[in-house]
Amino acid sequence: MEKIGFIGLGNMGHPMAKNIEKAGFPLSVYNRSSEKAKDFEEKSTVCIQIKDLVQNSDIIFTMLTNDTAVKAVYEEILPLNIQGKLFVDMSTISPEASAATSAGVKIKEASFIDAPVAGSTQPAKEGTLIIMAGGEEKDLQRAIPYLLKMGKSVKHLGENGKGIAGKLSVNYFLSAIYQGLAETVLLAGKLGIERSDMLEIINESASGSGATKVKTPMLTADQYAPAFALDLMLKDILLAKNAGADYPLSEALVQTYQNAHDKGFGQDDVIGIINYLKTIQ
Repeated sequence: MEKIGFIGLGNMGHPMAKNIEKAGFPLSVYNRSSEKAKDFEEKSTVCIQIKDLVQNSDIIFTMLTNDTAVKAVYEEILPLNIQGKLFVDMSTISPEASAATSAGVKIKEASFIDAPVAGSTQPAKEGTLIIMAGGEEKDLQRAIPYLLKMGKSVKHLGENGKGIAGKLSVNYFLSAIYQGLAETVLLAGKLGIERSDMLEIINESASGSGATKVKTPMLTADQYAPAFALDLMLKDILLAKNAGADYPLSEALVQTYQNAHDKGFGQDDVIGIINYLKTIQ
């Protein structure tokens, strides 16, 4: 049984690390804001420095917000003796940042997998995320016992970078689904259809999906506490665009989500895009 480290205990990382802990694996955790690690103190090791976690771990998972956060963490990791260790970055970052991180790790004779996830906070709690992995097969097999405590399936998409490519692609699709769902609900309301009725029709027809169903309670209650913040979706749309998403829909998505951010809706859940769309009707 290898010793596991987990860096980044935010809205996604915290429940993911909890599932590792619940499975009984020896776990060390680190978070920049130490209060988020307090409920790990009873069963796991809470580290106050990244170097302590790395030295105490064989496999290190990182789940961080963006390129800047990943770069900052790995700048602390790379000067250390990490030979033989495996790093699994589950963050959604740019292909360039992921490639640079992978290269830096491998130079130090360690291994690297990019393994971002599909799913938000509830699947993270339930351990039902879909994990998209890029890296060598032998490294993935080493990580599989732990990944399968966080996700219901692991899709090996190829070499380093392919996990990130899969994540940017699926989130590009989700951004279109959520904007389309919000616009449809608003159109139905304008035409005199109750929101709950419209959502029931969507979810019970071919147009329904897991994505529409999971956002239905928020739309029905008109409450948008973030399971996945609009600003994070904006980040992912821009990453997709920079990676090659140059299609007729791309500009519309970038414009809508960017304008919603500029109008102060960025910290709402992504389906809170509906509140921005109301302002332009």
